[in-house]
Amino acid sequence: MSTPQPAFSPLQVRERAACMCDHGDVCSSFAPGHALHLIQARLASATPAEWIDGIVESADAVTGALVVRDLEGAAHALWNGSGAALEAGVGTPVALHSRYHVLAVGRVQFNVATV
Repeated sequence: MSTPQPAFSPLQVRERAACMCDHGDVCSSFAPGHALHLIQARLASATPAEWIDGIVESADAVTGALVVRDLEGAAHALWNGSGAALEAGVGTPVALHSRYHVLAVGRVQFNVATV
């Protein structure tokens, strides 16, 4: 004779999982503004004509917000949760690939979300 299994109540499931960068760890998401995916980096490097040169106008390391002004004067408000604002201080020359959402600071590239 088998013992009846207890009935467990269904657990509530959150709609979205929290990224590890919310807790101070490395990004566990490839959503805009989080970790840079290898394919995203390759697509950006395969289309060199679409890079826009710019200068960092403001950077907030606490919130991850950046404003990049391109050489034509247009401002691009960006967000990155993996440290782009720490790497690119005010006045730093950067390159932005707006089609694939990649910000290059020297040789380091970041996945950025447009705000």
